[in-house]
Formats: sequence, structure tokens, C-alpha cells
Amino acid sequence: MMAVAHMCAAIAVSGQADVSIPGPDGSTVVKVIERETQIYYQVEHNGKLFLNSSRLGLRTNAFDFSELEFVTMDSERMAGDYDMNRSKASRMSYDVNRAVLTFRNKEGKSLQIEFHVGNNDVAFRYIIPKEGETGSVRILDEMTEFSLLDTPQHDYLKTYLTPQSHSMIGWKRTKPSYEEYYGVGKSAVEPNEYGHGYTFPCLYQLGGDGWVLISETGVDGRYCGSRLGEYHETSGEIPMYYNNHPSYVGATYKIEYPMPEENNGNGTVEPAIALPGATPWRTITLGETLKPIVETTVAWDVVEPLYEPSRDYQFGKGTWSWIVWQDESICMEDQKKYIDLASAMGFNYNLVDNWWDTRIGREGIEELVSYARERNVELFLWYSSSGWWNDIEQGPINIMSNPILRKKEMKWMRDLGVKGIKVDFFGGDKQETMAHYEAILSDADEYGLMVIFHGCTLPRGWEKMYPNYVGSEAVRASENLVFSQYECDQEAQAACLHPFIRNAVGVMEFGGCFMNERLHRSNQRGTTRRTTDVFQLATCVLFQNPIQNFALAPNNLEDAPKVCLDFLREVPTTWDETRYIDGIPGEYVVLARRNGDKWYVAAANAVDQTLEVNVKDVLEALGLDKADVRLISGGNDPSEIAPKAKHTVKIPKNDGAVLIIG
Repeated sequence: MMAVAHMCAAIAVSGQADVSIPGPDGSTVVKVIERETQIYYQVEHNGKLFLNSSRLGLRTNAFDFSELEFVTMDSERMAGDYDMNRSKASRMSYDVNRAVLTFRNKEGKSLQIEFHVGNNDVAFRYIIPKEGETGSVRILDEMTEFSLLDTPQHDYLKTYLTPQSHSMIGWKRTKPSYEEYYGVGKSAVEPNEYGHGYTFPCLYQLGGDGWVLISETGVDGRYCGSRLGEYHETSGEIPMYYNNHPSYVGATYKIEYPMPEENNGNGTVEPAIALPGATPWRTITLGETLKPIVETTVAWDVVEPLYEPSRDYQFGKGTWSWIVWQDESICMEDQKKYIDLASAMGFNYNLVDNWWDTRIGREGIEELVSYARERNVELFLWYSSSGWWNDIEQGPINIMSNPILRKKEMKWMRDLGVKGIKVDFFGGDKQETMAHYEAILSDADEYGLMVIFHGCTLPRGWEKMYPNYVGSEAVRASENLVFSQYECDQEAQAACLHPFIRNAVGVMEFGGCFMNERLHRSNQRGTTRRTTDVFQLATCVLFQNPIQNFALAPNNLEDAPKVCLDFLREVPTTWDETRYIDGIPGEYVVLARRNGDKWYVAAANAVDQTLEVNVKDVLEALGLDKADVRLISGGNDPSEIAPKAKHTVKIPKNDGAVLIIG
């Protein structure tokens, strides 16, 4: 499954820390600098400073590593490839220079910082050896910073960030749940409404010099999830090639741990690790264009599978009644209608959402499983994660939080033939909550169940770490379009953000692709969709998740355009390759994904200026000379044509287009 090559012998240097760690082609360089017992790093890309002096270090309850002395560095080149079946590519590869820097504190205790430096990616983590009798520590604080360049006028750095909300607020006290609005192209100094910093991933534009995406990966039950704290300003040593401005400042963000109130106050804020032990990886992706941001694989390059899958899991498309027909549809009659819809569309699954335990009952679920299987459809069932950390009433509740009841329930599902679960409404990012995610995944694999998470944290390398993990929401997703007209009015802008930010670092279970004009069972009232039918089709390619539960309704078999239904029957949910073609976050996007020999190219436009996509330009970007091409365009009156190579499709605001090549 995995091939690893150590392509040069390790080397070691020692003395005062002032070392450089280049990527394989030298375009990216990490510099580690020791200044009066404090350790900093900088990141350059193509001769330009992308991250200014940013502090490193941490404090534990046993050892203080906030002041350090450099001892030695060992380095080697590492390259390899591995298979993936649920992310943006089926075969991923990495080529990095790995460096492990050893430091000691005033008491002589060691701390190691491991860097992996690629051509467009940097990943680093802390490693605490076991020295003496101490076998475990609590990490009280990290000094870890990310300091981006900005001008004193704050007109150089643009941010694309989503804030961390207050804890224990929102629907039934279920926040934070990674569902806040993104600020689009804002100044770094503009405060957010909560004051708790920003959830990963975080995207920045450095004037016209390039882009930086910051995130983390490799978080499991042995650590908490982190975030970036509030902006603060620092100054540092700025190279002379920035003398086109009188001075620069650092827009600096520090790593922060969860808030005490998360998970209803249960669990510690500080993670605890056994020694020897390591923190998760913090990742930085850099590019003069957005191509490295969209195509990065660093979230998976540095992690390993945590267990072998108990079986071969099958991915695909599904229906779910709740998104349009809402709670009232959780009944036997309506679920059979949606199973019939899935069967008519050739979809694999139907998701039975909240309240099924009381509105359908377990005997009813047994009947539905048989009914679905006769029509070549399988079922997913919804569960609450709770628990003692929110006020959720939708059932089933208090099962997934209890190991004994959870395993009993999963055995029932396995024996019945249910294929997966959607677990909702988690409590934050504490280590206790991360262990809960991991326990659900591990138990579910024993019983052959795939797992989707909603109302949840960002996945951090989980597609590779957990073989039965098939998606997380962790974004302001499709239900908000049903609840608010404002969300519908802003849908295009949000959709043109996700390929560059949220979906760049992990799969995203959005639950979209509406064919109803009005997002209501009657299709006559409720919120009004502003985007076109073809825009909705484009999101099936723009948004990547191995299980896609689409927002179709049974009436769409009669009232949706045939070309749309045919495309939805055809479009894959897993991909062999992903390519950035063009785009600006929040404005427009052109993205290509390949499945086998066929490319699917999706374009979407969120701004008033008409987007023009030339077929020849797309073919050249994909390295294709001649190919069979089908174009779906036309907004709410869609049609499919075989365009000539010089054809240019014009896409107005809130519209999209799809090219199928091959």
C-alpha cells in the first residue's frame, strides 16, 4: 500500500540554532533561529518571506520548554506514495526533506521539533522523549505562532477565516460546531464577533505575492483539536527585498487549545500525552497561485492508518428526506418514497434522519431495510452523539456516548444489515471529545459500519487514519439554505470558498444539490434558491465527499430537467485526481476532478462579472490534446451539447457549468 524511499543519508549539525531546511527543489525554505533562549522559525517561498519570525515551544506540568537551547539536527530526504480511496486523489505521493531538531531546556530536558519540508508544504510537530521517571505530561500551553507579513496600513494581507464561536450556545447549546460564516478578503485587524480566534483551516493572501493555508492534521484521541487565537501584531526582521514598503509588521496568530466551557465543561482544556509522545502536525501550504492550496495532500502525507478495515466499504450517493421534507418525513411512508427515489436514481443509500427511533421504531427500521434491499438500496441511520454536553432531544440519544449501549446498538445494526451511521451534535475540541470520535469510529468498524459526523469538528487526516470514516460536515452546510433566505442569497459565494479552504484539507459532507426551486416539501413556499440548476450540478464536483447525500426530493423525478437527473446518476463520488484550473475564493472557481479516464470540470460564479470558460483552455490545462467533450450549461434551462474546442461558455452570477471530458 505504501512505498517509502530514504533518498539520502541523514546528516547532523550542532551548535547555535541558525539552520535552514530546504524543500527538495529549494523553492521552500524553513529557517530555525535561536534568539536568547527563544526559538523561532521563518518560511520562504521562491525567495519571498511568507511567514515571518514565529515562535516555537511549549510548557507542560512537568517541563518548561518555553526557553530552549539548540543541540543538534538530523536530516534526511523522504519520498513515497500511498493509496487513498476517499479523498481528492486515489494515489498520493510526497517528497520532503525531514529534519529533527533537538533542544534542551534549563534543566537539561529534551524537546524535539520535527519538520517535513516539501516544495509547497511544511508540516511540523513537537516530540517529547521519555527521560527519567516521568511517563506522562499535560501540555499547558504552546508558544507556537504563525506570523504573516502585513503593512502598517493593513492593505497587504487579506484573510479568509471562520471564527470559533462561544461555547454552549446556539441550537440546544451545541456550539462550537465549525458552522460560522467566513470573512472574505478581510483585513487581518478586523475583529470577529466572538473573540476566540479562528478554526482551521485558515487561508491568507499575501498581496500579489501568494497564498498561505494553515491547518493541522493527525489529531486522534491522544490530543485535543486546536485553533488559531486572535490576531496580534508583532515586528521582526524583514529582508531588504521588501523595501518597496517603508516597513512591515507581523500579523501573528498563536495556537490555542479548547475553551473550558466546551463539552459542557467536562474534560480538561490541556491535552495529556504519554511519554515518549508527540503533538499533532501543524501544516502550512504555500503557493504563488492557489493551485498548491487546492491540490495539497499534506493532511494525509504525515499520518498513518490506525487500524485495518474490517471489510471493504462501498462509497456512493444517497438520498435523505430531512433536508427538504424535514422532521415530518421521518415516517414509514415517506422513507419508502425516498428509498424509491434512490432506487430510481441508481443511488446506493438512503439516510434515515433524527427521530426514527420513536417515529418509525426498530421493527419499522427492520421493515425498511428489507424494503430498501429489494430495490438495491442500503440504509444509514442518524444518532445524536450525546451525552451530557447539550440539550438535544432528537433521538436516538444517549447511545453513542455509552460504550456498552453503543456496541449493543452497532451489533443490532450489523445483524440487520444497516451500512452506516450519521452521528450529530458533538461538544467541542477537547481531548475527551476527540477520544469520543475515535471510539465511535473504532467500534463502528468492528461492526462493519461507515461513519459520517455532523455538528462536528474538522477532520484532521481522518480519511487515512480511520478506514470506515466517510465524511464530516464542519462547515455551514445545506440545512442553513432551508432555514434562511439570506443563506440562499449568499450560497454562490460560500460555494466558491470551500474548494480553497474547507475541502482543501478534508472531505466535506455538505448535503446539497437541490433541484427544488423552493426549499420546501411543496416546492411552493419556503426559501427560494438563487442559484441555477446547473450551479447545483457543479457543486457535486466542487464539493468532495465519498458518500454524497444529495438534497433531491421525489417530485424531482417529474419536475427536474432530464439532463440534471442523468448527470446525477452519472457523477462519481470518489476521485483519482484533482486539478485547480482557475478561481478566486468567494468569487468564482473552475475545478477538475478525474475518475478513471473521465474528467469532470465544474465552474461556478458568485460575482456580477460574467465568467468565461474556454474549452480549449481547459483541455490545455489538463494536458489533453483531443478528447470527447460534453458541456452542461444553460442555468435553469439546462442542455447538454458537444462543444467545439474553441467554444467559450459564459457563466453569469449564481450560475455554473460542467464539462465531462473523455
